[in-house]
Amino acid sequence: MNLFILGVLSGAHVIIIIAVLLIFFGGKKIPELMGGLGKGMKEFKKAMKDEEEPTTPPATADEKKNEPLKQ
Repeated sequence: MNLFILGVLSGAHVIIIIAVLLIFFGGKKIPELMGGLGKGMKEFKKAMKDEEEPTTPPATADEKKNEPLKQ
């Protein structure tokens, strides 16, 4: 049974979640937590992008000799 469905959060739910976060962490700590979350997401996206790009091994000296000159 799936009790948590992402589309079910209403405005009242969001306000309650924010209030609970303020009680647990305080007003000064939340910007630090959100900054850390943002940096983590940025690093994750960068890692995913780097993984998608195909990597080719560097050409050896023999391969460079056989390449035609580009003009």
